[in-house]
Amino acid sequence: MGGPTRGGRRAAAMLGVAALVAPALAACGAATDDGIVINLYNAPEQNLGKVVETCNQRAAGRYRIVLNTLPRGADGQREQLVRRLAAHDSDMDVLGLDITWTPEFAEAGWIREWTGRHKEEAERDVLPGPLASTRWKGRSYAAAKNSNVQLLWYRSDLVDQPPATWQDMISTAQRLQQQGKPGTVLLTGAQYEGLFVNYNNIVGALDGHILSEDGSRAVMDDATVKALEVLRDFARSGVTSPSLTNQREDDVRLAFQSGNAAFQINWPFVHPATKAGNPQVFQNMKWAPLPGVEPGKPGRATIGGANYGVSAYSRHPEEAFDAVLCLRDAENQKFQAVKDGLPPTLASVYDEPEMAEAYPMRDVIREQLRDPALRPMTPAYQNVSTVMSTVLSPPSAIDPKATADRLREELQAAIESKGVLP
Repeated sequence: MGGPTRGGRRAAAMLGVAALVAPALAACGAATDDGIVINLYNAPEQNLGKVVETCNQRAAGRYRIVLNTLPRGADGQREQLVRRLAAHDSDMDVLGLDITWTPEFAEAGWIREWTGRHKEEAERDVLPGPLASTRWKGRSYAAAKNSNVQLLWYRSDLVDQPPATWQDMISTAQRLQQQGKPGTVLLTGAQYEGLFVNYNNIVGALDGHILSEDGSRAVMDDATVKALEVLRDFARSGVTSPSLTNQREDDVRLAFQSGNAAFQINWPFVHPATKAGNPQVFQNMKWAPLPGVEPGKPGRATIGGANYGVSAYSRHPEEAFDAVLCLRDAENQKFQAVKDGLPPTLASVYDEPEMAEAYPMRDVIREQLRDPALRPMTPAYQNVSTVMSTVLSPPSAIDPKATADRLREELQAAIESKGVLP
């Protein structure tokens, strides 16, 4: 929700909707005079309360969902969840999780496995990328709530066709500069998750592996070394912003919106934001899938988003599973897609008429969610992300082989640590 914060959650920015923090409601978690209470802990989302009301009406008295709002930042959200789960807090039932947390929470035994009819319903119609983010070691531990992917945004008054590869994009930008036209390529290059996401996009386009499939070993194969070379060459190409190493998502959006760039790699929130901020630039603003690296081979985009997990310590797991199935069903995903800017995880929702205006780029989003670049799956993701963003910065200083060797060593140390403390 995403630069992404951890996992790319973009509820506040996506489609320009400002997330309003509702006061956390009192939670009890047990059966009371009012019946069973299911406590939902989730990031701030402007219209999630309305979804909760809808699901409570459908529950018809079998249980009542109570919304508890977590801190706005992903780190603060995770800290609160981890502290309470580590204490076996039974007042927690449904947990809104960044997609990168699934392995950590599953490995720690904090969330329940999805099985039987619950699993079958939770996985029906889910696009492959979001679905993969709900699994760990071949088992399902979450239900996909919403997703997100970056797109390549470009100006059609400067570029006839979007570039298919990174080299095409660089060459086009250089040619525009030689003609005295805006030729800058914008992306998130600050030392944080957003830089890692851009690198992971390139790794995905090359089918590379940063970690082993089970997350236990730092691999950094030949494709990841090639990806380091691509990122370095881009940073040295002369087409980047002078502020590359300071830029985050909204910095990139504002720079493109100013009219001084030809391309940006960013999340779909930039579409309505640019429409409001600079209609002149917006009228020529188009979108395309992310560029690949090798000719004839498409790019792949790192996914963001959020999942729902059921706490291992919930006293009402059956009701909690049912509540999740309502909270992220097709009707509620469509509602939050349009109202809160949260791209759906269900393929069929993209065909709904209401999606056409809010997501004119919906077909590209859906296609990229079919075959995305997943972030490395590991319980130590927080440490892995920190190592990656630190070593990759600044990208112009990358020495592909030496940087890969350093990453292999430091990532292995991160994986073998005793865990990420909140």
